[in-house]
Amino acid sequence: MTHGFDKDFWEQHWQQGRAGGPGSMDRNPPNPYLARETGGLTPGTALDAGCGAGAEAIWLASHGWQVTAADISAQALARAADRAATSGASARVQWVEADLSVWDPGTRFDLVTTHYAHPAMPQLEFYDRIAAWVAPGGTLLIVGHLHTHSATDDGHGHGDGHQPPAEASATAADVTTRLDGTEWETVTAEERHRTLAGPGGREVPLHDVVVRATRRN
Repeated sequence: MTHGFDKDFWEQHWQQGRAGGPGSMDRNPPNPYLARETGGLTPGTALDAGCGAGAEAIWLASHGWQVTAADISAQALARAADRAATSGASARVQWVEADLSVWDPGTRFDLVTTHYAHPAMPQLEFYDRIAAWVAPGGTLLIVGHLHTHSATDDGHGHGDGHQPPAEASATAADVTTRLDGTEWETVTAEERHRTLAGPGGREVPLHDVVVRATRRN
């Protein structure tokens, strides 16, 4: 099945989600790769591209980053803002409703990160687009769906139990080959498998691609 990943798709997705209920994405912890890959960085400005319910943006803000958190879904942003209000970090996050396939932040960031975001444009072109928003010396962190025939429901946008569609997936090599070595130093490029607690306490297997790169000065 081909997905449009447009505003209507994501608004319906978040409208159907059970806010605060068991298995709700509102309760998902921050992606574990975020702390692993950014914990040693000096906090500055950050963009969370496709922030969803805000777990990663809130984590960054609570660790000293000044965060712009952008998502196409007003439903997701409302839930994220509610979650931030109880975190003590809301003053360090700016929530922005934006279609990342056309939006321009008008600035560059010390960190640009995205976690399982699927915009209404080809996935690798989306990664190209957000990479352009990294400041010299800054960091790009991409966590996406690994393109694998065995991938199943990821708990981050595909609650129907099916694998993420091919157009929303990539491999580490797909991503790194688009990063010009004269402009970027690749720090992490790996494909990993883990599990996430899903509805009813069942374990949901995740197949991830993780790429971190530093823009050369």
